Amino acid sequence: MSQEGSEFARAQAVRQAHETDLMSRANVVGVGVGLRTRGGHREREVAIVVMVRQKVPRTTLAEADVLPGQIDGVPVDVVEVGDITVG
Repeated sequence: MSQEGSEFARAQAVRQAHETDLMSRANVVGVGVGLRTRGGHREREVAIVVMVRQKVPRTTLAEADVLPGQIDGVPVDVVEVGDITVG
């Protein structure tokens, strides 16, 4: 397995272990694994991608709803996606 492949596998395992907690936080609509995006540019860093309806200032969130910068050594990338609908 390539290094990137093993990073994805590790990130998937961490995502799976923490998905229920992440989905219970205010504003979160989805959780996945992908490459981190910064300034509109995709990087080669594998991250847990937490999709939120809208990015809001940290100061407006309850402490329990603040997303961490990393989980078990895997970076967390917060991406604003709006509401997700199926159908």
